[in-house]
Amino acid sequence: MNPAAAATQKEEFKLKDTKPQLGERWPHGGMRGGGGWISSERATSTYDLVEQMFYLYVRVVKAKDLPPNPVTGNIDPYVEVKLGNYKGKTQHFEKKTNPEWKQVFAFSKEKIQSSILEVFVRDREIVGRDDFIGRVIFDMNEVPTRVPPDSPLAPQWYRLEDRRGDSKVKGEVMLAVWMGTQADEAFPEAWHTDAASVQGEGVFSIRSKVYVSPKLWYLRVNVIEAQDVEPHDRSQLPQAFVKAQVGHQVLKTKLCPQKTINPMWNEDLMFVAAEPFEEKLYLTVENKVTPAKDEVMGTIIQPLRTFESRLDHRPVHSKWFNLEKFGFGALEGDKRHELKFAGRIHLRVCLEGAYHVLDDSTMYISDQRPTARQLWKKPIGILEVGILSAQGLQPMKTKEGRGTTDAYCVAKYGQKWVRTRTIIESFNPKWNEQYTWEVYDPCTVITLGVFDNCHLGGSEKPASGSGSKNDSRIGKVRIRLSTLETDKIYTNSYPLLVLQTSGLKKMGELQLAVRFTCLSFASMIYLYWHPLLPKMHYLQPFTVNQLDSLRYQAMNIVAVRLGRAEPPLRREVVEYMLDVDSHMWSMRRSKANFFRIVSLFSGVIAMSKWLGEVCHWKNPVTTILVHVLFFILICYPELILPTIFLYMFLIGIWNYRFRPRHPPHMDTKLSWAEVVHPDELDEEFDTFPTSKAQDVVRMRYDRLRSVAGRIQTVVGDMATQGERFLALLSWRDPRATSLFVIFCLFAAVALYVTPFKIMALFAGLFWLRHPRFRSKLPLVPSNFFRRLPSRADSML
Repeated sequence: MNPAAAATQKEEFKLKDTKPQLGERWPHGGMRGGGGWISSERATSTYDLVEQMFYLYVRVVKAKDLPPNPVTGNIDPYVEVKLGNYKGKTQHFEKKTNPEWKQVFAFSKEKIQSSILEVFVRDREIVGRDDFIGRVIFDMNEVPTRVPPDSPLAPQWYRLEDRRGDSKVKGEVMLAVWMGTQADEAFPEAWHTDAASVQGEGVFSIRSKVYVSPKLWYLRVNVIEAQDVEPHDRSQLPQAFVKAQVGHQVLKTKLCPQKTINPMWNEDLMFVAAEPFEEKLYLTVENKVTPAKDEVMGTIIQPLRTFESRLDHRPVHSKWFNLEKFGFGALEGDKRHELKFAGRIHLRVCLEGAYHVLDDSTMYISDQRPTARQLWKKPIGILEVGILSAQGLQPMKTKEGRGTTDAYCVAKYGQKWVRTRTIIESFNPKWNEQYTWEVYDPCTVITLGVFDNCHLGGSEKPASGSGSKNDSRIGKVRIRLSTLETDKIYTNSYPLLVLQTSGLKKMGELQLAVRFTCLSFASMIYLYWHPLLPKMHYLQPFTVNQLDSLRYQAMNIVAVRLGRAEPPLRREVVEYMLDVDSHMWSMRRSKANFFRIVSLFSGVIAMSKWLGEVCHWKNPVTTILVHVLFFILICYPELILPTIFLYMFLIGIWNYRFRPRHPPHMDTKLSWAEVVHPDELDEEFDTFPTSKAQDVVRMRYDRLRSVAGRIQTVVGDMATQGERFLALLSWRDPRATSLFVIFCLFAAVALYVTPFKIMALFAGLFWLRHPRFRSKLPLVPSNFFRRLPSRADSML
């Protein structure tokens, strides 16, 4: 790639400022007949972060006294609303002269090509053309404008006219017609001209919706002990373990060390449960007969709602539960299907309400409140997001031989998910929808994703030709609220970047307007001194493996629940928004994280280089000034700490001029996405477990071993330095330790009789000495330290 093209691509991957016309503007002047934009008063509009879009709304309520068909004597009525080339139809009712539809149609003002609106009432015929019953005509110039928060326009009865409009016919229809914006209450449920081609069940998947994540709890099952459990073969003592199941989650305790009929475990099993608690706790005590065979010795089944919930770390009372098992054996006859007593088990079970159930990564956490509502504090701010539009989207599937995209946007913050309506067959969709969230902690992240809707009921095929019916990912945006200034509107165009097997690709741009409003500045500052998660995470923490497992279970529950909504928020969307595959191995991520660590030390390395230049008198003036500062600090040591803090204060004030002007975005250079090797990308997108050929897996395994070998060497070197430091006084090397002990004695005496200022002065002058007094050989302390033993000698 030539430098000009590379520079252009680099600019394409950056955030851009936009200047959309936000606010409300009405045809006959501004607010209530005044003039100008409604943006001066926050209270005047709830849609001040989006560009205004005008729609002609037609509410079809019902009809009465419709004439029956003279041939059949029945009528199957429906209403057709026609505006220019656009037609919308209600459902039809069979054999009903007084139908009720209660349906709203919305026609975009930008696409209106006619000066009249026609509303037809027709009789549906199975064979032949539908019969005309009557119509109502409206002049577009006489349609009133509704200005929220005015009440909805009252529908009226209209007499039906014949085809020519000369005379009235039998029957009336109740309608309301008005001009409004996307702020209208009728907007989300209306039939839109943008989606006139969508038929069947696909109509439900194009509407904008707000979803709420299920309320999640941690279920702690403390398995203490069991008594009187007996195996089938009573001549052998059982080696018991407990298996517990909640929904699809299955956990087991360790085997009891002794073979006994009274086993003890005292082990915690953690599950994720969601309200309403539909699942039950299935718990079985099993005997490990052979490594490949387990036998059930007893079972209990308990509904989750029977367990108590706790809001702190107070102990919960334990209970004994009777174990039961079904009778078995031919000799027992009808008793085979009866439950019988099989011992008892001692449990301590509770629903944990003081934890925050993690469903998204702690790196991009959007909520940190505990489960129990009683423990919530008041919100400290309001987050408002205007999802304006997308530009330059790529074709995601083919329809009738041409590429097309049906895009919608999903935003997730806290427990609230929002989904915009789907814009059909557009590479530059305009949504202009605004949503609001309560903010409880500023150090949280809102995630927005753009997807292609593949569930419209047509014959669409993905552009890749894979035949998949999953909604395709177009791109993702994350915004950390703590990087936003309060009460400032950020209008930016975010590039939608996706890493594919072919490399990094820009799929388009997403235009947003974001505002973070602070409700209590004192409360927000107060939060900065407190831990991010509720205190129970620190009083009774989980292990890393537990956290990973519980997060996976929580994400699975959220995906299943939102997938059962109408319209469903599909599993592939939820998993992409929650970064379900963030823990998978990636050579690219490993390199990116390594260079992140290197960049952290770049400042220290730069400072050490500068100090080296000072010590070697590269710039004599600078070195002399350092000598002067050094003498001042030696003479007045009480100035050392104030000087350090003053220096940091001045650096902070100096850097204020260069502060970021917009929220941070995906950094392709930081992610090593621009120069990633194709085989590394192929490995990153491989399934788990792998689906590649044996020779490819062998090559990747060897490469992974080489990378891990380098990491192993670095970790070993760090451990060696620490062990050498401990070896100073451990007598691992008796001569080295005795030399160091004697040196410490002399140093203690010398430091006791010599003022500290003099010691510091001589040490500093020795460090700043001129190069002609320096030797190229390492110093004595360095030589001594490198000769100390480490535990590397003891490793196999």
